[in-house]
Amino acid sequence: MLYIAGYRSYESYTSYKPHEFYESYESPQNAMSERKILITGLGAVSAAGENLSETLRTLDSGKRKPEPTTLFETEVDRPVFEARRFQKATTSKARPTSRTAELTLHAAREALAEAGNPHLVSGIRIGVCLGTTVACQLNNLPFYRQYRESGRPDLQPVKDFLSGNLAAVAAAAFACQGPRSTVVNACSSGADAIGTALCWLRAGLCDVAVAGGADELNRVPLCGFNSLGIMSHTPCRPFDRNRDGLNLGEGAGILILETEQSARLRGSESNLRLAGYASSCDAHHLTAPHPEGLGLKLAIKNALADASLRPRDIGFVNAHGTATPDNDQVEGAALKTMFGDEVRYFSTKGLTGHTLGAAGALEAVFTALNLKEGWIPGNAGFTEPDPAIPVPPVTGKMNVNARGALSSSLAFGGSNAALVFCKK
Repeated sequence: MLYIAGYRSYESYTSYKPHEFYESYESPQNAMSERKILITGLGAVSAAGENLSETLRTLDSGKRKPEPTTLFETEVDRPVFEARRFQKATTSKARPTSRTAELTLHAAREALAEAGNPHLVSGIRIGVCLGTTVACQLNNLPFYRQYRESGRPDLQPVKDFLSGNLAAVAAAAFACQGPRSTVVNACSSGADAIGTALCWLRAGLCDVAVAGGADELNRVPLCGFNSLGIMSHTPCRPFDRNRDGLNLGEGAGILILETEQSARLRGSESNLRLAGYASSCDAHHLTAPHPEGLGLKLAIKNALADASLRPRDIGFVNAHGTATPDNDQVEGAALKTMFGDEVRYFSTKGLTGHTLGAAGALEAVFTALNLKEGWIPGNAGFTEPDPAIPVPPVTGKMNVNARGALSSSLAFGGSNAALVFCKK
């Protein structure tokens, strides 16, 4: 089934003033957008932790130690955020087709368990929507290597590649009978997958959705980002004056999204909900964001409108914050424009690295978790304000009593995505 969930035209922000749009905004009387979608389960695995409790401790402590990867041989000597403990934990013989799939299933099991295992309840339609980038280019590498060396490659890597669709793997593992889709939209993939699942639930296509994203460390992105010259030789410093590039990471973040009716029938409760989503595209440059952040502002504006919230309702922002010079300058300025001088924002990539297709999903999990816990972490790696960024990030752990929070994602090709979370 195909449907159009909504449409908004591109607007100029040359004369935009903070809060101007929202003061006159009236929530549309739309049954789809008014249907409340709860978050009944969360799951995460990354260098910050093998589960939610470990992740919370890392967010609290800010401790980090990126090192060269142990997963494959490479001449690129750059620190990365590898999920090292997870590597030792996955020793069973019944392995999925890729490490990305393993990361996905690990986080999904935690999220489903917290949600009360809705996949074990008959009659519930469960959709699966997952974002990734690296997983779509992994298992073909042995095929190419053998073809170059002998001209007679084994076709098993091709079969593994074709059977490695993340949504299909997860749907099969948990016997999900609803819609399924794998979103591949560079570094906003995880956020876009969560937004897509939100649309499914509002449209009544399923009762529950397993939504998020995953990616593993791999030679292809490591060499690719190194060729672009945007990888740091040291632990990354998002929004810091002396930032000089990103660190790659790996992981998976999963949210269990559910309609209020489904949760009520299962006897499940949650005080968190996913309230809004919007995406946009700058169409400005292949890898760089628009210098004025036009697309990001549009995504944030429309996500808030979708959630029927105003900027003052947002207590904090989990920013994309890659620690690259262009991204952080553009994003920092855009957040100031949209939320004013008092905006509280931070990047968690200083603790996880840039996990590519998993980034938007992991950061969505962190945003929901921090909103629920009532505190936000400091921006790891930040020591010196950048005069080009009008408002510095949060520098230490801070208690917050907020109605809502926002997570932003930016991607190559000018893609932007924003997710809005609320307390019920």
